[in-house]
Amino acid sequence: MIRYLRHTEIDTEKWDRCIDRSVNGLIYARPWYLDTVSPGWEALVEDDYASVFPLTWASRCGVRYLRQPFFTQQLGLFSERPLSQETVTAFLDAIPPRYRFAEIHLNSFNKVDAARFSAEIRRNHEMELVRNYDAIAAGYSQNTRRNIRKATENGLSVRRKITPDELVTLFRENFGRKERKLSYRDYVTIGDLMNRSLKNASGILMGAGAGEAPPDAGAFFLADRNRFIFLFSASNMKTRDNGAMFLLIDTFIREHSGRALILDFEGGHDPNLGRFYKSFGASETGYPAVRINRFPPFFKAGLSLYKKLKSR
Repeated sequence: MIRYLRHTEIDTEKWDRCIDRSVNGLIYARPWYLDTVSPGWEALVEDDYASVFPLTWASRCGVRYLRQPFFTQQLGLFSERPLSQETVTAFLDAIPPRYRFAEIHLNSFNKVDAARFSAEIRRNHEMELVRNYDAIAAGYSQNTRRNIRKATENGLSVRRKITPDELVTLFRENFGRKERKLSYRDYVTIGDLMNRSLKNASGILMGAGAGEAPPDAGAFFLADRNRFIFLFSASNMKTRDNGAMFLLIDTFIREHSGRALILDFEGGHDPNLGRFYKSFGASETGYPAVRINRFPPFFKAGLSLYKKLKSR
């Protein structure tokens, strides 16, 4: 039986055990991670936590809806039991009526009934690090090899003494200033995630630059079971052509090659990012993004018109 639980009713120890035992368990679904990215999250739970489904909600104009938190690529259904399309359908149907709208990402193990739900397969990129470094590097594109060589010739090196605040500042003053997608609260959230992970030895923070100058590129890799997630990165837009990010990723691959690990680039739905990740030999994977709209027809039409007018 699937039960809906409010935040205060969730047994986080049993939840954690379910994620441990799930073949598709991901760090995004850990209680501490959900507490950070979506305070007050709720849940659907089957039986005695044999299967779990986090509900990451928000509220606007008095309307509650489900949304995908930043820094959380995939959630959805996690289970100790075999996963089927029918089980995923049962959980999606069990989302309480109080949530009138949902735009959420499930995980790559969740199969969605396209006849029942509006779903889009989003692209991710991953690469196995089990081969030795030379074998992996042989699969780099010519452009990637050229940029790594350029970084070395420019005297760039990888450094370990970089703080979460430095990485957040690098992002905020460059891509963040240009795109303006992240709020102050979002920057606090990613800082909290990095600080907590580093404290628990479950993350690696690296920078790349020349001499003692501020880093030209930086990245945070989040450790999760047999994978490292390329969770957050930034480059100085004025020096982004010096190969710093290429050198940084190459160094990470060099240091972790020959082990049964996956480097999860956590992205690539954008074609340009996809090409960048593939230039290191990453392969494309997919996961479903589901949209549920329970508003009445007249409200849906008004909402659609509002979005069109807003986009002009």
